[in-house]
Amino acid sequence: MADTTQPETPESGESAAQPSAPEAPAKQPKPPKPPKPSKDEKRAERLARQITAFAGSHGGAEGQIAHIGRGAVRIALIGADGEWGVLVAPSQDGARRAAEIAGLTLSDDFDGELAAKVRTGPYEWTRMAGIQLGGPGNPPAAAS
Repeated sequence: MADTTQPETPESGESAAQPSAPEAPAKQPKPPKPPKPSKDEKRAERLARQITAFAGSHGGAEGQIAHIGRGAVRIALIGADGEWGVLVAPSQDGARRAAEIAGLTLSDDFDGELAAKVRTGPYEWTRMAGIQLGGPGNPPAAAS
C-alpha cells in the first residue's frame, strides 16, 4: 500500500517553519542611463535655444542656411517684424539640426522675397553707404 503519512501539524500555535531572519527588500536594478548627447547635438541644442529666443522676441522667424567658409555655416534669421540676426554653426548638419529643433522654417536661397522682409536701420545704411561714399569706414588696421 501507499505511504499515508501526513505532515506533522503544529500543536498549541507553534509555527511549522523555523524562524528566519527578516528578508531584505529585493534590490531593484537601476534603469540604464540615457546616452549622453554628443558635442554636435549639444551645439545644435544651444543654437536652437538662441533661434527660439530670437523668434520669440520678434513675433516668429524664418531663416536661410549658407556655407561661409571652412568649418562655418551661417544661419540668417529674419523675424516677422523685419529684424534680422545671424548665428554661426560649425557644420551644415548642425545648422539644419538646430533649425529642426527650433521649428525654424528654412528658405533655400536668400532671394528677393526673403530679403524684402528684412528691415535695415540707420546703422546698416551708414555702414553700407559710408564705406563707399566717404562716410565712416572701417578703422585702420593695427600696425604690426
